[in-house]
Amino acid sequence: MMSTKIKKISAVPANKNVVMLAYDINDILKNGDFNPKETIFLKNEAKEEKSMITINRFTYQIIVQLLKKGKKESYFGLEKARRAGDSACGAFNRLKIKEIIIQNTGIIATESLAYVEGMLLGNYQFLKYKKDPKKETNTLQSILLSDAGVKTTELTELTHATEAVCIARDLVNEPVNNLNAIDLANAFKKLGKEAGFKVEIFNKARIKKEKMGGLLAVNMGSIDHPTFTIMEWKPKNAKNKKPYVLVGKGVVYDTGGLSLKPTPNSMDSMKCDMAGGAAVGAAMYAIAKNKLPLHVIALVPATDNRPGGNAYVPGDVIKMHSGLTVEMLNADAEGRMILADALSYAKKYKPELVMDFATLTGAAVAAIGTIGTVCMGTAEEKIKNSLKNSANEVYERLVELPIWDEYDDLIKSDIADMKNIGGPYGGAITAGKFLQRYIDYPWMHFDIAGPAYIKSNDSYRGRNGTGTGVRMLYHFFKSL
Repeated sequence: MMSTKIKKISAVPANKNVVMLAYDINDILKNGDFNPKETIFLKNEAKEEKSMITINRFTYQIIVQLLKKGKKESYFGLEKARRAGDSACGAFNRLKIKEIIIQNTGIIATESLAYVEGMLLGNYQFLKYKKDPKKETNTLQSILLSDAGVKTTELTELTHATEAVCIARDLVNEPVNNLNAIDLANAFKKLGKEAGFKVEIFNKARIKKEKMGGLLAVNMGSIDHPTFTIMEWKPKNAKNKKPYVLVGKGVVYDTGGLSLKPTPNSMDSMKCDMAGGAAVGAAMYAIAKNKLPLHVIALVPATDNRPGGNAYVPGDVIKMHSGLTVEMLNADAEGRMILADALSYAKKYKPELVMDFATLTGAAVAAIGTIGTVCMGTAEEKIKNSLKNSANEVYERLVELPIWDEYDDLIKSDIADMKNIGGPYGGAITAGKFLQRYIDYPWMHFDIAGPAYIKSNDSYRGRNGTGTGVRMLYHFFKSL
């Protein structure tokens, strides 16, 4: 969880660690109390286009942060502010600073908030399994913001939204020996108690009763039972008559089943294969904590995918929740098997829109790498545009792929209604086409395989679990 506290202040106290935010050094000089030598130093550093300038007054630091001025509504400006906030956060921790004051001396309020967001997310750590976590814990604990353009309620909202991202990161970073399918469901139950949304968990017997053949088939190689979690936020003032439904892939560990993955650069990070489930559960936390007036439901089918026991084998035919049959030809294409049951189950809600999130295909990573999310779906253009706008605003950009009818031919089966893999090309699309068979409502699919778990540090996204999808979802629902 996020430990950094943030509070708004009206006046900046003297002789304290402070960051002064501006586009122009002259705004800093007008608003700061600098001696002649410091003034000359600041002007010279600004001429050399230094973006972060530190004045060391021994007992405290003054850090001047110069952001490049962009268009008022440019999401690039927001991203630059977040990245600057992350860089500053790293500097504060190296200086062993516990509390920092951020003083807005001339930038727009949205970028001031983005700067704080970058600091909050950049200060995240996962130290649970360290022998002495206190030695490695970041020193920065408190952020005080002086900005007349930012409301206290906006800071509260930002706190809950960034907390949600950190919750998703914690879940993704947790190893499977401490987070199996039952543990994941219980984690969602705990989030529901904290945030005020309802949680129902189907055990294996109930999953059998619901005839979720895809989820049960993937689980056959495991000694741990599967779960199916239903989370619901339905406030009395909900503006939508039909609910929005989120679906998240909850494969808590993926060996590839009998279609075993190679360990190096593949299986070793497969604890992250429930990042879609983590994203939708954490998004529910943010939605409920900030009391958005919308009826939202999240479904997370969960299991591990192992080659033990009576594991399903390539060639098996599985009858799904919808009644359709699938010829399973690759046990490593398991995510779509469990998502299909959840998408079919979602029909009972007669939803306004369903959005699924999954670390689904290596093909999505091959197509656009780790810096964006592949998406596709049947939602109307207005919704797609709104989602793309939200994705841009939080810099979790989307690349939409086509779902042309011709791709259906690639998942035709000789003996069943479909097979669970296509050919060697268009793998991200054929996975989407498989899922499309189980819907009868407006739908969007997000393949987050690239950005959900990254091996090297990427500014405020950090390393390992990133919590991707949470901020985009929250921004989208807020915009509604």
